[in-house]
Amino acid sequence: MESNRIEYKQKLTDDLEKEVVAFLNYPEGGTIFIGIDKHGNSIGVKDCDSVQLKIKDRLINNIQPSVLGLFDIIHEQKDNLDIVRITVAGGQEKPYYLKKYGMSPKGCFIRIGSACQSMNQDMIEELFRRRTRNTLCRMASPRQELSFRQLKIFYEETGLQLNENFKSNLEFLTPDDKLNYAAYLLADENSISIKVAKYSGTTRADLIENREFGNCSILKALQSVLDNMDAENRVFTEIAYPKRREQYMIAPTAMREAVVNAIIHNDYAISAPPKFEFFSDRLEITSMGGLPEGIGKDDFFSGLSVPRNKELMRIFRDLELVEHLGSGIPRILENYPKDVFELKDNYIRVVFPYQIKIKKTTGKKTTGKKTTGKKTTGKKLKEKPLLILKYCRENPNITTPQLADKLGITEDGINFHLRKLRDKGYLQRVGGRKQGYWQVLLVEANDE
Repeated sequence: MESNRIEYKQKLTDDLEKEVVAFLNYPEGGTIFIGIDKHGNSIGVKDCDSVQLKIKDRLINNIQPSVLGLFDIIHEQKDNLDIVRITVAGGQEKPYYLKKYGMSPKGCFIRIGSACQSMNQDMIEELFRRRTRNTLCRMASPRQELSFRQLKIFYEETGLQLNENFKSNLEFLTPDDKLNYAAYLLADENSISIKVAKYSGTTRADLIENREFGNCSILKALQSVLDNMDAENRVFTEIAYPKRREQYMIAPTAMREAVVNAIIHNDYAISAPPKFEFFSDRLEITSMGGLPEGIGKDDFFSGLSVPRNKELMRIFRDLELVEHLGSGIPRILENYPKDVFELKDNYIRVVFPYQIKIKKTTGKKTTGKKTTGKKTTGKKLKEKPLLILKYCRENPNITTPQLADKLGITEDGINFHLRKLRDKGYLQRVGGRKQGYWQVLLVEANDE
């Protein structure tokens, strides 16, 4: 049934933007289903691809402030019928409004129960006074001469192209057309340094290693941090019949989600990057900034998404570094209890205790993916990832420069594909960067 967070529509109607505005202005956001009637019965949608494109264009063009990074449009099936699900996050720049009516009662709406209610002028003015000023798009970059070669490589390796208007399209400009802080974070050079520290004991008294990644696009820094943490995430093995049992020190899927969340949701307005610390008994990942205004602990753990940095969220989703709004925390909770999180006013920390003791398993790797060694049933891999799998299977000790030479692309491009293959469960790095080797876990159907 419809509720304060769920709206059903039998078909795409003219009032879609009004419903989306109401959810954007509601603290918890909400979900709109197209192709389901008011009673929850599936009706279906014809030509889902066309409907999805129309929805995207209407939301981008007809709502202010920009909603890029604040919604997902997903094609699903219910009762063997095609439907469209629109997930809307609560925005940080309230009030959102219909562009043609402006910031007025005719343009501003909020969700009350299962209804979309027009705001009065006093409510509009109060929300405007509380609007977050230090969003990345409004903060000017400390440097205006910026280049974006690394960003373009990441997009090209995903099969996307940035045109000459990319600075405007990706919201890299302030209202007065200066490069903003989102552009600064994604530029080839900046002063953002992300540290991965390692201590010999359970306190910060004895630092034995302190590696810095950054002063470059945070996409490249993220890749370097993930590679480093994968190398630290040891696998404990017990030889047993009929198969050996293996367990990672930290659940890989949960660790990756926590790293990505820390970087994408960090409060860069206070000029403090996230930090990653290995102790003798645990890993701590800390991002600056507490829960967004109006979001409680229950909302956080349920996967409610209120992106702090919607500009980064949009780009991370373009590059498939995140899947859907609000999916990160539930993925972590599949492997760890809620008490691994510390939710403070000024920061959010997740503490992963090391899982050193071997638990009973079926012999499968605990990577969060099925590793049966059989053909996959998802999307077919593209040519370059398939070639990487082929070369890694033929030569498990092959290096990144060697792969780059064979495929004729940059090492950044190779690292991007390796990361995607590992995240999807096709490939695993066994051991460290220097002494380890590649292990192909899944075989793609057209690579046999």
